[in-house]
Amino acid sequence: MKKILVAFAVAALILPSAVFGANTKTDFSLVNGAEPQSLDPHLIQGVPEHRIYEAIFEGLVVYDNKTAEAKPGIAESWKVEKDGKTYTFKLRKAVWSDGTPITAQTVVDSWLRELDPKTAAPYAYMPAGFIAGGADYNAEKSGPEGVQIKAIDAQTFQATFNGPLPTMSLLAHYSFAIVPVHAIAKFGQDWTKPENFVGNGPYKMETWVPQSKITVVPNTKYWDQKSIKLTKITFLPIEDNNTAYNMFKKGEVDWITTVPLDQLEDAQLRKDYQNDINLGTYYYSLNVTNPTLKDVKVRKALALAIDRVSLVKRVTKGGQLPAYSYSPKFATYTPPTYAAKDDIKAAQKLLADAGFPGGKDFPKMTILYNTSEGHKKIGEYIQDQWKKNLGIEVDLKNEEWKTFLEDRNNHNFEIARAGWLGDYNDPMTFLDMWITTSTNNDAAWSNPKYDELITKAMTMQEGKPRMDVLKQAETILMAELPIIPIYFYTTNNMIDLKKWDGWYGNILDIHSWKNFGPKK
Repeated sequence: MKKILVAFAVAALILPSAVFGANTKTDFSLVNGAEPQSLDPHLIQGVPEHRIYEAIFEGLVVYDNKTAEAKPGIAESWKVEKDGKTYTFKLRKAVWSDGTPITAQTVVDSWLRELDPKTAAPYAYMPAGFIAGGADYNAEKSGPEGVQIKAIDAQTFQATFNGPLPTMSLLAHYSFAIVPVHAIAKFGQDWTKPENFVGNGPYKMETWVPQSKITVVPNTKYWDQKSIKLTKITFLPIEDNNTAYNMFKKGEVDWITTVPLDQLEDAQLRKDYQNDINLGTYYYSLNVTNPTLKDVKVRKALALAIDRVSLVKRVTKGGQLPAYSYSPKFATYTPPTYAAKDDIKAAQKLLADAGFPGGKDFPKMTILYNTSEGHKKIGEYIQDQWKKNLGIEVDLKNEEWKTFLEDRNNHNFEIARAGWLGDYNDPMTFLDMWITTSTNNDAAWSNPKYDELITKAMTMQEGKPRMDVLKQAETILMAELPIIPIYFYTTNNMIDLKKWDGWYGNILDIHSWKNFGPKK
């Protein structure tokens, strides 16, 4: 979910709470980490945007709150045809928030919009890689008629993929979103403004005050009215995690999605602290078009010269694990690593072999990060590690979320922090983003053999042969290191589960707004 992770960015705003019954709060406010770059599902790529998407949109399938696996959404059922690649979905009779019916043709038009190169969707590579004919259309090698999706009748949608889907929860991701094409045609880029907005989720937009708040209220046209438990949800975009934590403790917000590093020990003593394993990796992206960073010896030196064990014990302190691969370990997949542990001596030799013994003549570079005390402290730690272990100096630069994403997407950086949370429970969700054509490949790295292996894996049945192909691909990624994996995430949420029902820790840290509300 991209999942480019804001991770430590948090926000707060005091709002009055509605009261339902005897002291039961039905308004809900959360610190959402950043001002969203967009509310158009085909233009978003971050976790803050995804939390809002979950409230106001619904795809063919949705994530189960407990397991993060797929369950019916707009599609009430589906079947896989004998070829193992063709999926037929029976749609329920649902409508948009303005009453317009959602049909199979709506799904066709929505998926084609995501794939249309004119849309410039940052996640288009994902459906393009799975949908038969999608890659050629996205690359302008063919027209939309070559994409193998169709409306059989008003309530029956069919899609042919390049191979069996690794998991149905893939389709819950917003790159497979269903969008109101009729509203987009009418209002153009202004369709997401509150006065024009049309959605199909359990909630609909009420207000959007930039840099202040977004509020959503129940969608009276939603097909599953009984699942709506709140009168209002307020998303808050202030990027000060200490302020957010203090406001949570005062009862001024109901959920914060991270804890400031210097408050973790305090938070861990509280019963409303929720710490869970998370399918995600914190890493640094290296722009390989940079004359210095294009040398793999330099990239490996930078990677090996960080004491990750000390970092997670002394800085992050949330149970994170040092990362020596990009993908975390899965039940049927053990990722290849670039090293068994941090190795300062090897790093020093690699840097010397690259022509910078002891850091001599190494050009000064900058680590770019989105505004957050957490990212700053990690950056300062790595800055100190590289100076002490390699004799090189780097600066730190922070930017607000939207600008940060734009600079990363445009490769306007040397070294940039990043975080990736899996969109579904399969290593492909970590590996397909590094193909040459991926807009999430902000390192600008390219390897034809890697592309070939990922493309092959997208056509394969689930099983060991497929995992072996993915492992071959990740071996290439770890040999060339356009990225520096630093640690594997855990989640550090603050929410009082004695007050709120329907919120569950899960490996994807995805929390549906359906059936979420006050404890009875």
